[in-house]
Amino acid sequence: MKVVLFNGSRREKGCTYTALNVIVEELKTAGIDSEIVFVGGRVMKGEVEKVVKESVELLKTADGVVYGSPVYYASPSGEMLMFLDRLYGQGAAELQFKPAATIASARRAGTTACLDALNKYPAFAQQPIVTSRYWNMVHGSKPEDVMQDEEGLQIMKMLGRNMAWMLKSIEAGKQAGVPQPTAEAKIYTNFIR
Repeated sequence: MKVVLFNGSRREKGCTYTALNVIVEELKTAGIDSEIVFVGGRVMKGEVEKVVKESVELLKTADGVVYGSPVYYASPSGEMLMFLDRLYGQGAAELQFKPAATIASARRAGTTACLDALNKYPAFAQQPIVTSRYWNMVHGSKPEDVMQDEEGLQIMKMLGRNMAWMLKSIEAGKQAGVPQPTAEAKIYTNFIR
């Protein structure tokens, strides 16, 4: 089993990366492989289509995903939103029914609004959303601060454990003959006459 974690920060090894790494360690403890993909800085450099294409290929063999973003103006980074818009436009079929989690990293506030925006994407692709014991967030201005956020670290650890549990439960269901839901063609309703 494998989880791909997407880092939507402009800083490759900043606070968001630090939180994602805590999740990676929990997944490793549960015997689940993972890979962190840095998208924020690459999208900012104009590589969005290349990053999306690479990500869709990675998702073909992934069992779950995690999206992490810093909070900019009570929202995910613009780079993360651009990436997700394109990823779900091009790769929704590779995401359907795969568990997803979202995390936010902030100095102080705006995290719940950021998470609300991020969680809309997995809902679009019928992905079970993995939660923790509170909102999936960490606080700090630099990685060292995040490592002092005891509550945030506990939330990331539990999120990793919950992702592992959900992936293993889905696999056990498949082995027991429980069929995966079938995706239906979308029905579009236009309210303008």
